[in-house]
Amino acid sequence: MHIWEELCRIRNRSTGEWGERLAVEYLRKKRMKIVARNWRNPRDRREEIDLVCELDGVLVFVEVKTRAASAMVRGFDAVDRRKKAVLLRACSAYLKSFPRTSRPNHFRFDVVEIRAGMGKQKYDLLHFENVPLFGKYFF
Repeated sequence: MHIWEELCRIRNRSTGEWGERLAVEYLRKKRMKIVARNWRNPRDRREEIDLVCELDGVLVFVEVKTRAASAMVRGFDAVDRRKKAVLLRACSAYLKSFPRTSRPNHFRFDVVEIRAGMGKQKYDLLHFENVPLFGKYFF
């Protein structure tokens, strides 16, 4: 790996971590309890859920996308068909980790998009609730 690729990877990881911290602060203000951060499927470690939250008995899976304000693709749009398939597998694995009798009855998928301004001084946070991910007969 070239040094430039390594520097970009480190920068992107720290930008993502910054965005996740902002998302956690925001969601807590909305009375959401953070249940898990960066949960990975034990059977396939590539499948990750950024945040798992709980609000009034509803389990909320949250994908956080942090982008520069000048980015060509919005964070919400970056959760494309392929990414949704990965998230669906991860959410399914998370739900199957509960004993069948204690699985949550209600769950949803949200996207939190953070558009960072120059120097991370200013940002816009958009919260998209109940984004279609789960089919009618998911479980």
